[in-house]
Amino acid sequence: MTREYELRRVQRLPLPPADVFDFFADARNLEAITPPFLRFRVVTPGAIDMRTGTLIDYRLKLFGVPFGWRTIIEDYDPPRKFIDRQLRGPYTVWRHTHTFVPVVDEVGRPVATEMTDVVRYRLPLEPLGGLAHRLFVRRTLDEIFDYRSRTIERLMLERQATAATLLPTS
Repeated sequence: MTREYELRRVQRLPLPPADVFDFFADARNLEAITPPFLRFRVVTPGAIDMRTGTLIDYRLKLFGVPFGWRTIIEDYDPPRKFIDRQLRGPYTVWRHTHTFVPVVDEVGRPVATEMTDVVRYRLPLEPLGGLAHRLFVRRTLDEIFDYRSRTIERLMLERQATAATLLPTS
């Protein structure tokens, strides 16, 4: 029996959903939020028009092994959510749902975004995949998403500071 795993992360970011979503809608930002040890790069040429059906190709090294990874944007609903699904890569299944929910102040203005990542994945070669998951895959994914979380927080704080300096003063 093939086992499916889930990785879930929730992060509050100090910008409204449209601003956070715009950052994630630019596929090239993936390189900035991926740990250097993966040697991750987008190889799809030119500008990437994010929408349902968009294909994006990457190269990376996972556990020292080079991989090609192709993703399809399965659902694209700005600024609320998008879903990407691996078509080719190291997992049997990789489906990543990104949701962006506004956090509002007492008068209903969006002041932050609660971003949730849910990744459902399966590994090849069961039952060896389950053993690999226990020994190193889950720990590596946690490390990747911890790095991603720290980097996203830093980049969003920089965006917030830049936006604040651009606001007109009265």
